[in-house]
Amino acid sequence: MTAPEGRGIAGQYDTFRILHVSTGNVCRSPITERLTRHALVDRLGDPLSRGVIVESAGTWGHEGAPMEANAEVVLADFGADATGFVGRELLDEHVIRADLVLTATRDHRAQVISMGHSAGLRTFTLKEFTRLVRAIDPATLPDAREEGVVERARTLVRAAAALRGWLLAPTAEADEVYDPYGAPITFFRSIGDEINQALDPVVTALTGVRDPH
Repeated sequence: MTAPEGRGIAGQYDTFRILHVSTGNVCRSPITERLTRHALVDRLGDPLSRGVIVESAGTWGHEGAPMEANAEVVLADFGADATGFVGRELLDEHVIRADLVLTATRDHRAQVISMGHSAGLRTFTLKEFTRLVRAIDPATLPDAREEGVVERARTLVRAAAALRGWLLAPTAEADEVYDPYGAPITFFRSIGDEINQALDPVVTALTGVRDPH
C-alpha cells in the first residue's frame, strides 16, 4: 500500500499541507505549527510560494482561543511569530486536506486515524516521524530544486509510512511530547526545545535544505 496523494487546497495538487495536532490547540500544536513555519522560512524564504502550508488543531480544541501565554514566550525564544493564532477543534475537513499529520502523542495519532479518510499512512507522532525520516537516505528523494518541495515531501511521507513497521520506538514514551498546559515556563521551554529538536531533521528532509544557522 502507498500513502494517498496530497489533497491541498480545494483539491489542488500543487500544495503540501502539514497539520499539527494536540489536545487543546493552545500549547503543543501551536508551538509546533509556528516553529515549523519559522524553520521553513529560514530554508525556503516564503514557504507558501513553494506550496507548503502549515496549520494545527486540537482533538479537544479550544475553538477561537488564544495561544497560551507561556507558549508565546517559547516561540519568542526561537524568534518565531505567534501573531494571529486562533485555536481550532480538529474537524474531518482538516484531516481530509492534510498531506501529513503530525501529532503530539500516540493517543492523538489514534484519534486522527479513527476519523478515517485514509489517514493512517500519513499520520505519525512528531517524534515517530523524526525517527523515520532520519533513516531515509536523502539521495532517494526527489531534488526539491528540480522537482519541487511538494513532490519531495509527498515522497518522504510514502517512504516513512513504508518504514514504520520496521523501525520501532525504543520505548513507548519515546514518541510522546508531554502536555505543558498549566506548567511553569521552565517546563514549557523544555517542551519547546524538545519540539524544535524533533522538527529540525523533519524540515531538512522535507525541503532538502539544512538549517542555515
